[in-house]
Amino acid sequence: MKIIKAIFTKQAKDMLKNPMVLVMFIIFPAVALIMTLLIGEDSEINVPENMFVTMMAAIFAGMGLVTAVSGAIAEDIERKSLRFLVIAGVKPHQYLIGTGGFFLLAGVITSIAFALIGNFNTTEILKFLAIMVSGTATSILLGATIGMMSKNQQAATALGTPIAMLVGFTPMIAGFNETVARVANVLYTQQINVIVDDFSISLYRPLLVIGINIAVLTVLFVIAYKKKGLKG
Repeated sequence: MKIIKAIFTKQAKDMLKNPMVLVMFIIFPAVALIMTLLIGEDSEINVPENMFVTMMAAIFAGMGLVTAVSGAIAEDIERKSLRFLVIAGVKPHQYLIGTGGFFLLAGVITSIAFALIGNFNTTEILKFLAIMVSGTATSILLGATIGMMSKNQQAATALGTPIAMLVGFTPMIAGFNETVARVANVLYTQQINVIVDDFSISLYRPLLVIGINIAVLTVLFVIAYKKKGLKG
């Protein structure tokens, strides 16, 4: 537990020194709030209730964190910090929980902000937070895996940005193409969109798919950690 706490504290200090990363946790709910106030409440413009909240929330949970987390992991590799941690006996789950913990905490706070902006009932809030936290955790895992596979921050950005865009925008394209929709069903981002678009459906299948995504990414991260750790 002390190891995880130490890594968490280190990551929090690193991120607090980087305002560009912190702004990301503010800008998405801020845009949702502004768009809702300016357009969503305009009686002359017929838009679905909470459209901007669910839209920005899905983008944040689905792709907003990928590049930030991959950059943080790649920074540890570039500075040789990861090598020292592996030599010191830090396990993959300790490093992942410690490093990703700050991002997850910030993601939970941001998700709550989205829930407060939206006009949701109690059941919808619970479903919304469940899918948001699950999606945020998956994005953190995806970003961590990309970062672990990168040589430095520049490489992490080059690899992470197109992947983040792919998983983020594929569900949007799926709304217009059945073939893409069938493929997109295996992505956690598609399941986020499914829930935020219709809170009346069951959480079972979306959370199952997201759980499978988490399991696959966890295995990939552990393999990359053990392979890259001593070389980083």
